Parts: sequence; structure tokens; C-alpha cells
Amino acid sequence: MYDVEKVQVLNDAARTTLTGCRVMFTQGVMALGCTVEVVAAVRGFTAFDDDNDPFGEHDFGSMPVAGRTLFWKFDYYDLSMTMYSPDPADPAVTVRVLTIMLAEEY
Repeated sequence: MYDVEKVQVLNDAARTTLTGCRVMFTQGVMALGCTVEVVAAVRGFTAFDDDNDPFGEHDFGSMPVAGRTLFWKFDYYDLSMTMYSPDPADPAVTVRVLTIMLAEEY
């Protein structure tokens, strides 16, 4: 098992600074034409609770932006991005991918 508290810290840092991760926007989000507003909402998200963060990783969020419900989520890959990371708490072996999507694209 990996260190969940460290994953939370890494996820929060990546989400709020957009460093230490790759950021992907779905076509639906791009079509909204307000990526600056979307990014600000994701970076400012703090509404973690037992329902949306049951494992304490801060790896998912849902929020309204521009009259639509948006989701963001982290996935953890190995360095080749062909498999899941062996340890999401270790940035030396993990590529974090932050995907921002419309709820209906999930």
C-alpha cells in the first residue's frame, strides 16, 4: 500500500499549481470556450468530503462552471504511461494526469 497522505499532498500541489502533472481537457470542455474559468475553478476546489473523497487522496472533484457540471480527476501512470504507477506517492515513478471533463463525458 502507498502513503495516502503523501498522495493527497502531491495531488493538491499538482492541482493548485498545475505543475507535477499533465493536464488534459476533453473536447466538451474545450468547446465551452472558457478554459481560464475552468482552470481557476479546478485550482480553487476545496470541497472534499467523505462522498467525493472516500480514500482521502484529493483525486476527484465535481463543480459547476459556465452552467455545466465539470469533473476533474487524477490518474497515476508509470513512467512509460502504459500501466498504473507502482507507487502514486513516489513522483520518481509516477506520471500524474489531471483530466478535466464535462460530467456527461465521464
